[in-house]
Amino acid sequence: MAVGETVQVAPRDPDPDAEYSWRVKSAPVSSQLSLGDDPVVDFTPDAAGTFVLELTGPLGVDELTIRAFPSELAPVGRSAGSSGQSGVSGVSGVSGVSGISGVSGVSGISGASGSGSGALGAKKEGTGGGRPRIRLSGRVEGDTVVVEADPQPNPNSSTPREDLDVEFIVDDRWPVDDSTVEIDGWTLTMPVDAFEEKTRVHAVSIDAEYSVADAIEIRVKGTTVDFGEGARTDGGVAAESGSKQVETGRLYEPPEWSKDVTLYEIYVRGFASDDGEAENTFEALEKRLDYLQGLGVDCLWLTPVLQNDHAPHGYNIVDFYDIAEDLGDMEAYQDFVDAAHDHGMKVLFDLVLNHSARQHPYFQDAYKNPDSEYYDWYEWQENGEPGTYFDWEYIANFDYHNLEVRRYLLDAVQQWFEVVDGFRCDMAWAVPFTFWQELRDRVKSQDPDFLLLDETIPYIADFHEGMFDMHFDTTLYFTLRQVGNGHQSADAILDAVEQRTEVGFPDHASFMLYQENHDETRYIVECGDEAAFASAGALFTLPGVPMLYGGQELGQRGRRDALAWDDAREEIQEHYTHLIEMRSETPALDFRGGIDRVDYEADSDSVTAFRREAKGQSVVVVLNFGDAPEYVDIDADVDGTNLISGENVVDEGTVEVESVTVLEER
Repeated sequence: MAVGETVQVAPRDPDPDAEYSWRVKSAPVSSQLSLGDDPVVDFTPDAAGTFVLELTGPLGVDELTIRAFPSELAPVGRSAGSSGQSGVSGVSGVSGVSGISGVSGVSGISGASGSGSGALGAKKEGTGGGRPRIRLSGRVEGDTVVVEADPQPNPNSSTPREDLDVEFIVDDRWPVDDSTVEIDGWTLTMPVDAFEEKTRVHAVSIDAEYSVADAIEIRVKGTTVDFGEGARTDGGVAAESGSKQVETGRLYEPPEWSKDVTLYEIYVRGFASDDGEAENTFEALEKRLDYLQGLGVDCLWLTPVLQNDHAPHGYNIVDFYDIAEDLGDMEAYQDFVDAAHDHGMKVLFDLVLNHSARQHPYFQDAYKNPDSEYYDWYEWQENGEPGTYFDWEYIANFDYHNLEVRRYLLDAVQQWFEVVDGFRCDMAWAVPFTFWQELRDRVKSQDPDFLLLDETIPYIADFHEGMFDMHFDTTLYFTLRQVGNGHQSADAILDAVEQRTEVGFPDHASFMLYQENHDETRYIVECGDEAAFASAGALFTLPGVPMLYGGQELGQRGRRDALAWDDAREEIQEHYTHLIEMRSETPALDFRGGIDRVDYEADSDSVTAFRREAKGQSVVVVLNFGDAPEYVDIDADVDGTNLISGENVVDEGTVEVESVTVLEER
């Protein structure tokens, strides 16, 4: 983190009945900082350097090492504020989002070591250009572990790559002989005998700002849970060294299964409400799994299924441990998840942790009752009303300074983790990011392939560091709307994709691509049929994971209405079916595939073109958001067959594009 920023630090896996106390054990010479007596404290470094905080609790004494960079190295817009906290109560509109920065660094990881390269972060003058990026790789050479950093300057930076600094931090939650750790520029080495069972190495790159950190785990093979499908470096580096078989694994890779799925959001009270014969909603949903499988869907996100205040969206929760009675019961929900697995589909649970409903019994007891045992569970405004966002009148924000709140929610996380394959995390920006770090460590230690997807508007690059695997691509969503409405040229779509890198997301971050969800007007209603066909093409050809909102493929026009299955528009269904098939059969559209702009000529700014390349294949994609077919000259040697329709669409180098065309390069 940086000087002036604030992070909420708390005991992990807390016992609410225990006594905890914090103190500053060591700090930079110029620091005058002290901590209060509460078990959860808001830490704001007042000097650059390394702080070691000491936590005394029922199990003894733990240390938390925090690396504080000079304030001028903080990413633009994050020089101060309440990053890592639950936010400001009583805000309306979108203004409540801007102060949530989700600080980088290992400040939320208990006991991260302060050993580093000595790059103390003097700001580079005149470079500008935004945050750099970094990627770590690890290998074992004989008796030595080698961790190499690959820093990359921001696309807008004038700094040559070779001038970037790298700072390593060795995680000291596990004993490490620091005297044996050597750092030479972008490379860290240590003998395998420097640690016992495992350790971790974190690193940032430094330009005019510091990057989102990356991390590598090094361990004796077989001592802890597997890294997971997508977490290994170079296929899972392992080597014999004396009596140890040591391997390295990347920690912030999305699960392998999540990279190529087609995700589908089910609004649970509208998706199958036409089924009058099912015993409960989950049985009705289960009957639709054959349809979804035939469409090509392989991951389902269900809107909240917990007991709520009867608002049909389900986000105002009154019991975080029980299934809503109008949907079914726990057995019915488990049966649905099992059936989805039998159909080859993963299931995401919509995890709501920022607030409860005001009808929650704890809030009811606490409201206007300072003597209530639950009063301190909630944030309160001076007028006696609960803290909330956007003037929402049916919810109340939890106060994460309360250990009972943290315990209550962590136990709920554990219960639902054991049932599903991932969490879609509601309002992630409004929950302290150190809580997300604890949640990630908790679930990933049990199942590294468990998916964590954040809804953060606007998206925050730091949330890829020890928190989330996949992110709502809110920028692309907004841009698709702007293009569909004719307010921006279609080339703005490529600007939106490039913005991921410009704001500091590492190249291995994953994004969920969407054009609508249960909170938004249907795209086809706002932008029209022709733009909707092109936007669908963008979702399935740009880098990321496409998501359909239930009914999108039917031409559904109501946002949360019961799906009009009998009025499905066949041409739209066929379009999505062909897109899903084409994506699965086109190696160039792989998750790791590159994207480049393609020179083209067209008479309309509703057209854009780009190249995707991976696994020895290259394709050119041309999108047309206009109301009529366009004829586009592209600077590429392509086969004339549109991989979506199978039709020849090229005549003497000119491509006829109705909505979306994918052409293989020769």
